[in-house]
Order: sequence, then C-alpha cells, then structure tokens
Amino acid sequence: MTRATSLPDTVTILVPFRVVKRGGRKEMVLPDGAEQTRKPDNTLVKALGRAFRWKRMLDSGEFATIADLAEREEIAPSYMTRVLRLTLLAPDIVEAILDGRQGSGATLAQLLQPFPQHWQTQESAIG
Repeated sequence: MTRATSLPDTVTILVPFRVVKRGGRKEMVLPDGAEQTRKPDNTLVKALGRAFRWKRMLDSGEFATIADLAEREEIAPSYMTRVLRLTLLAPDIVEAILDGRQGSGATLAQLLQPFPQHWQTQESAIG
C-alpha cells in the first residue's frame, strides 16, 4: 500500500493573539470573537479570600481594630484596608473573579484603587 500524496515535514499554523500583563504575569488574549477558556486569576482569588477572612475576624470581635489584625498578620494597616474594600464588591463581580470571567481590566492593582460604592455602577467602572 502506497500513499498518493506525501505529507510535508513541517506544518505552520498561525494563531492571532496578543500578550498582556495581568497581576505581574503575562497572559495571551485572543482576538474578539474567538472563544477563550479562562482560569481564575490566583492573585485576585487569594486577595478575595484574605479580605473575607479578615472581615470575618473583625466582625466576630476576634480583633478590635484593623491595626490589631494588621499587626498580627504582619502587614501595613493601609494595605489591609485596601484589601478589605474587596468585600464591598458586587456579588456578580466576585463570582466572575472566582470563575475566571472578570474583565481584562480587573487586576488586583486596579481593584485596590477606590471604586464606586453602589453595585450597579461597579461593573462599568471595573470592567
């Protein structure tokens, strides 16, 4: 049995994409219309986990002030305050982050910046 046509030794496939930095790491972004499976951003997920854990510790009375908790965690109180603000994100934004569906602009650096208080306006501001 012989082949009618021979196969080339090399096959070249072109895939259009661009590389963007997110949270200190590089990530491929496919062009609009291309389906892309995303994984959760571990940096954002970890920050959300910390924020809600710290909030629970403060709410339970385990620590009286943010300064006390920050001292125990060995971090600056100002950083803790910025991370604690993540507990004020709209539930659909938190869910999107946990599912890896957050917008390309949703980086930890951006989320630590002040954002709108009202859930309805957060999505457009955070993207």
